[in-house]
Amino acid sequence: MSSPGIGAPGSGALELPPFSLDVHALDLGSGVKAVGLELLETENREPLRGKDAAEIWSAVFPALAGNESYVVDFFSHIERVREFCKPREIALREAAERCLVLPQPDQEQLRQIFERFEGETFGIRAGAASQSADAALEGDLSKRGVDAYQPAYNRYTFCAICEPEDGWVTLLSDSLWPSEVIRRLRPAIQPFDIHIARPN
Repeated sequence: MSSPGIGAPGSGALELPPFSLDVHALDLGSGVKAVGLELLETENREPLRGKDAAEIWSAVFPALAGNESYVVDFFSHIERVREFCKPREIALREAAERCLVLPQPDQEQLRQIFERFEGETFGIRAGAASQSADAALEGDLSKRGVDAYQPAYNRYTFCAICEPEDGWVTLLSDSLWPSEVIRRLRPAIQPFDIHIARPN
């Protein structure tokens, strides 16, 4: 738990924070290691969206990456991403016909990206390999979207599939398991009124 529960007056029950981040192992088949992160409104268990969600996700990814570099991958609605990034001076690289890579956006830029592209699916890669172009993966992302991460994620600390509208992130990683994800995230999301849970 990131925030302690507050006792409801006179009830003797704990009142949980308004937001929850559920972190659990995913079974995506043999040989694939994955962790699911689900950002929810605690009371109704609906996906958390909008400004609050964007702020939390923008704190989550730098914390998961730690001291390693990371990039954001877009492989659909490329023209809209270009138009969004240029006036905001968010660096981008044309990686393949239908793949744009945003190298190391800062937390405020990440917040804007999560808020603006909430309805899209996009990816984030972290690790030493993200410091240089990965032509094979980026070409594959251009053709196959998120499916391209599965054969490539073991070259990275993680490859994340972000689906903000659903409050969902799938982390493909050989080195991050649920307890390590929680350990990395706890200090970063302390400022938010959020409960971290391992539901299974």
